[in-house]
Amino acid sequence: MNLTFEEFVPNFYIRVFLSMLLAFGITYRSIPVIINVCNLKGLMAEKEKRSSHLHPTPTFGGIALFAATLIAYHIWNFGDEGILMHRVIVGFIILFFLGIKDDLFALAPIKKIISQVIAAALVVIGSDLRITDFFGIFGLYEIPYALSVALTIFIFIALINAINLIDGIDGLAGGIGMIVTAFFGFWFLLNGHFSLASLSLCLSSSLAGFLIYNFSKTNKIFMGDTGSLILGFVITTLAVKFIHFNVLHSFRSSLFINAPVLAIVLLSVPIFDTLRVFAIRIMRGKSPFKADRIHMHHLVVDNGLTHFQASMAFYAYTILSTAFTYILRHYLSNTQLCLIIVVYFILYLITGYWLENRRLNLKKIQLKAQLQHHKNGPGKIRFDATEENPPMVIKQN
Repeated sequence: MNLTFEEFVPNFYIRVFLSMLLAFGITYRSIPVIINVCNLKGLMAEKEKRSSHLHPTPTFGGIALFAATLIAYHIWNFGDEGILMHRVIVGFIILFFLGIKDDLFALAPIKKIISQVIAAALVVIGSDLRITDFFGIFGLYEIPYALSVALTIFIFIALINAINLIDGIDGLAGGIGMIVTAFFGFWFLLNGHFSLASLSLCLSSSLAGFLIYNFSKTNKIFMGDTGSLILGFVITTLAVKFIHFNVLHSFRSSLFINAPVLAIVLLSVPIFDTLRVFAIRIMRGKSPFKADRIHMHHLVVDNGLTHFQASMAFYAYTILSTAFTYILRHYLSNTQLCLIIVVYFILYLITGYWLENRRLNLKKIQLKAQLQHHKNGPGKIRFDATEENPPMVIKQN
């Protein structure tokens, strides 16, 4: 008799479920230890000008996500791992160490991009995982190899950094990541890709454990670049595999010819936010990489919602828009669904424009209140009506 874990638990679905529990448990139990070490060693994210947090906060939650996901995933041998999963794990480790170094010592953007390209190339070229077909969107189907490789690597870089950019308020990147990886995980599970399902659902469960502390007021931790980079990398791998696998839609009725559209809508929060922010910065003559508070999540918080409420609103949008698009796929072509996505994006831009104007009006109201409060006392009042800086009152001694 072979006394292996696989002999004790022959059912693949139960194995995945047990891995999910293990990933959640490791994250939940290890984060307090990481917080204590960060407090002892002073490994904190210091308060910045645009930060909503009043105190330094530990920023190495990504270590727990990394350890929990890998340990829980490697407990079982599903027999379908293949070359892709080996390359994914290598890229996962590369970006983990890149994130650790970036959280400790801020790295130059070019070094981060080069490392991301290497990790992406391992998967795209090393395992031949590529976007090879546009599914008839605007009349386009098969893509030439060179364009396919370049496009897929670009998608990796763009999505990795898009996930990093939405990590600006408590729970947003972690919660969106949890929803996306759960969606892909259950889809791969139902279609018999157990290794991919296990990896994605282990990460989703780990994120659930992380969010407990990310939302905490007394025992808070951030995922840092360590967490956002590996999260973005795994999500992109799952999305590309989801699209690539559905290229074979004509042979299986359970597959989606609308896979690219569903993937875009599922990831529309980071995609839309990145496009909007970069466009606004460029139009205002600024570097697209200049940090500020014009992200949609900052606008929502500055208009009165708490971090928890704002994150829940983005979760709800992600789930509802994906469900609505899933229903529409039965009645519309891929090109028509892409036009629906354009409508989503226009509504997103209009909402952002309205929220930014409302925030500016709130600042003006705040200024008037400050003027009224200090009209009988000495003081110098400075008002900066830009989106980055709130009005300030500076008292003279």
